[in-house]
Amino acid sequence: MPVGPPGLGTREREREREREESDARVIERSRDEPELFAVLYDRHADAVHRYAARRLGPEAAEDLMAETFAIAFQRRHTYDLERLDARPWLFGVATNLVGRHRRAEARRFRALARLPEPVEHEEPVADRAVARAGATGVRRELAAALAGLSARHRDVVLLVAWAGLDYEEAAQALGVPVGTIRSRLNRARGRLRAALGGSDPTAFREADAHA
Repeated sequence: MPVGPPGLGTREREREREREESDARVIERSRDEPELFAVLYDRHADAVHRYAARRLGPEAAEDLMAETFAIAFQRRHTYDLERLDARPWLFGVATNLVGRHRRAEARRFRALARLPEPVEHEEPVADRAVARAGATGVRRELAAALAGLSARHRDVVLLVAWAGLDYEEAAQALGVPVGTIRSRLNRARGRLRAALGGSDPTAFREADAHA
């Protein structure tokens, strides 16, 4: 007989099962057992928060992340269970919420673009703030270039660069064909490259590990 509190083994097996299950399965089970939706939160909340913070700043990120999961919970009965990974869905919700703050986002990037360059051998708050915007190497210039993109082009670029979605996932997130994603991304990259003097605008994806 196992030693320990009654039911401990059962609870541990249940937790292990939840860790192993796909997002789709967790969402499906949460339709009858709402508390299980917390598993999805545990898996993806940090990533959604980072994405929101980069786009709108840390002050707004917490509220946007919480609203993303509140909306996702309300809509869980409509989730397409054929999609095992819920990240595109969650980032799509978050991106729609960012859409309510377009002016604030553009102002944020313009403000980052005006920050002074850090003094060599120092890492002041200003430098860290720009780093969190996702700029590597081009920092202020990239922030200014992002501010100059249209909303739909910025959404595609940042879903790929900061949320880490591939073309198919970005298409799911935005509810558009993959061809539209490719077209918008190509145009956005061209405009960023022109604004950055020919620098590769996709390089700032590497900032994900440091932001």
